[in-house]
Amino acid sequence: MTPIKDFFTKIFKKREDDKPWLEYYSREERKIKFTEKSIYNYMVDEVGEDKDFICLNYFGNRLSYNEFFYNINVAAKALREYGVKQGDIVTICCPNMPEALYVFYACNKIGAVADMVHPLSSPEQLRSYLDNSKSRILILVDFDYDKFKEVIEETLVYKTVLVSPKESMPLGLTIGYTVTRSILQKRPSLSNNKYISWKEFMGVGVVSNDKYRAKVNKDDLAVILHSGGTTGTPKGIMISNYSFNALAQQSAVNVIEVRPKDKILTLLPIFHGFGLGVCVHTPLCLKVETILMPEYDANRFYKIWKYDKPNVILGVPTLWEGMMSNPKFDNVDMSQLKYIVNGGDYLTIPAEARINDFLHRHGAHINIGKGYGMTESVAATAYTFPGTNEPGSIGIPMVGNTYMICDPETMEELPLGEEGEICVQAPTLMMGYLNNPEETEQMLRKHKDGSIWLHSGDIGYIAPNGIIYYTQRLKRMIVVSGFNVYPSAVEEAIAKHPLVDKACVIGIPHKYKMHVPKAFVVLKKDVEPTAKIKKEIIDICKEELSVYSLPKYYEFRKELPKTLYNKVDFKKLENEELAKIEEKKKK
Repeated sequence: MTPIKDFFTKIFKKREDDKPWLEYYSREERKIKFTEKSIYNYMVDEVGEDKDFICLNYFGNRLSYNEFFYNINVAAKALREYGVKQGDIVTICCPNMPEALYVFYACNKIGAVADMVHPLSSPEQLRSYLDNSKSRILILVDFDYDKFKEVIEETLVYKTVLVSPKESMPLGLTIGYTVTRSILQKRPSLSNNKYISWKEFMGVGVVSNDKYRAKVNKDDLAVILHSGGTTGTPKGIMISNYSFNALAQQSAVNVIEVRPKDKILTLLPIFHGFGLGVCVHTPLCLKVETILMPEYDANRFYKIWKYDKPNVILGVPTLWEGMMSNPKFDNVDMSQLKYIVNGGDYLTIPAEARINDFLHRHGAHINIGKGYGMTESVAATAYTFPGTNEPGSIGIPMVGNTYMICDPETMEELPLGEEGEICVQAPTLMMGYLNNPEETEQMLRKHKDGSIWLHSGDIGYIAPNGIIYYTQRLKRMIVVSGFNVYPSAVEEAIAKHPLVDKACVIGIPHKYKMHVPKAFVVLKKDVEPTAKIKKEIIDICKEELSVYSLPKYYEFRKELPKTLYNKVDFKKLENEELAKIEEKKKK
C-alpha cells in the first residue's frame, strides 16, 4: 500500500471508529444526496408519469394519483382565491382524511405554510396556535365547530372551511355517518360568511383561472408541527422543505423492501411528524397505497388487517397491546408483512418479545422494528436495521444522521458505552420554534467547537458496535398512547382552581396506554376535599387540556414530598405508585 493510500485509509478508518454505525450502510447509501426540491415537487417527480397507481384508500374508497393531484390543484387555486399568498400560514385542524392532505400539499404548491393542529386540542390551545401563527385561513373538521367557534372569533381567522370525515367516504358509509354522527352536530348559521363548506371551497377552485406557480426554496418554511419542547409550553416547530423531504429519503432507505403498489396502514395522526412524514409523505413518494384511518376503531382495524392485508404498519405500544388482546386477530394471517415499526414511546423488552411471538404465530417472517426521534427533527432519527434490532435498542442513526452522547451539564462528549444525554445532528432538524428564540437555543445548542446539536432531553448510550440504547427520560414528559403529555401544563390547569394550593402530576403504568397521568392535589389551608371541588377541577382540565392530557386519577393530599432543595419530589410519588402496583400483584 502506498503512503498516500495508507494515509487516507487511516483517515476513513478513524471516521468509522467515531461512527461505528456506518458499517451497516452500503457505500451507495452513505452517499445519499438530499433533494433541494419543494415537498410538492419532490412527490410529483417521484411518482412520475404513471399516475394510475392507487394513492389513497379511505374506508374502501380508492383514489388514484391522477385524482389526488387534481384535488391538490383545485385546493391550491381555492386558497389563492381566498387570499392566501406565498409565505402565509394556513392552519389545518383535521384527523387523517384526504381533504387535509389535499390542503397540505396545496399549501406547499403555492408556497404557503401548513400549520398542522390536533383536532382534540382544547379551545385555549387552538387560540394559542392561531395567535402565534397569525393564521387567517382555518381548515377545520366539522365536529370541532361547536368547541372552537368562540375562540375562532377572537383570532385573525377570517375564513374557516368546515370539512366532514364523510366527504370522501363511499356512499353507503356517508349515509351511515350522517345518520349516526353528523345529523346532530351544531353548524354555523347560513348567514355567517366566515364559514364555508368543503364543497363551497373546492367549487371556488374548480372555476378559478389562477395559474400561479410559486418558486419555493429548500430552506423555506413549509410545515409547522406542535410540541411542548423541553418545558411543556405549546410551541410551533418550524420545518423546512429540505428537512421534511430528507426524512422521506431516509425512510425510503429504511424500508428498502417496499415496492410500488404495496400497502401501508396509516393510523398515526397527520398532525404529528411521525404520521405526516413517515406514514404519508414517504409512502406517497414510493407509490404505496396509503390506507387512512381518521381514528382508531378496533373493528375497522381488524377488517383492514383481514381484507386489505397491509405490508407496512407503524404504531405505538398501545396499538400492539390492543391488537394482541383482540380475539378477532386469532386467525389473521400476517405473512404479507414487510415492516411493522414501533415509535412514539419506548417498547420494553418483555413487550417486544410478546409482539414478536405474536407476529411469528400469525405467519409473519419479521420482528417488530423500532424508531426513535422527536418532532423537533420531524420524526425518527434512529431506526433498527437488520443486524441492529437488538432487544431494548432503538437501532442506529438513520442515513445522514450523527449521534453523540454528552454530559447533560457540561455538554462534553462521552465515550461509547457511557450513559448521557442523546444529541443529534441531522438534515431533518427544525429551523427553530416559531416566535420563540429562547426555547430554540435550549433545544438547538452550540457546542465549544461551534457545531449545533439537537439536545433530546433523553438519556442513553451508544454501544461499541454503533447500536443505540435509550434508558430513561431526562425530562418529566409522560407518553400516553404515543402522545406527549407535559406535567407542568396539567399542573398549571389544576392550579387555576381558586382553592388549589399546589399540584404535582406524574405518569403511572397502564395496561394499554402504557402510562396515564395521575394528579396529586393540595388544597389551601383549612379546605377539605369534596366531590364538588374535584368535579370543578376536572371541568377546568377538560376546558384547558387535550383529551389525552387529562389525569386518569386524582388524589388529594395535605402536603407533597419535598427534595432537599425544597422542590416537589415527583420521583418519590412515582416510586410510591409503583410500590402500590407491586403490592396489588401480590394479593
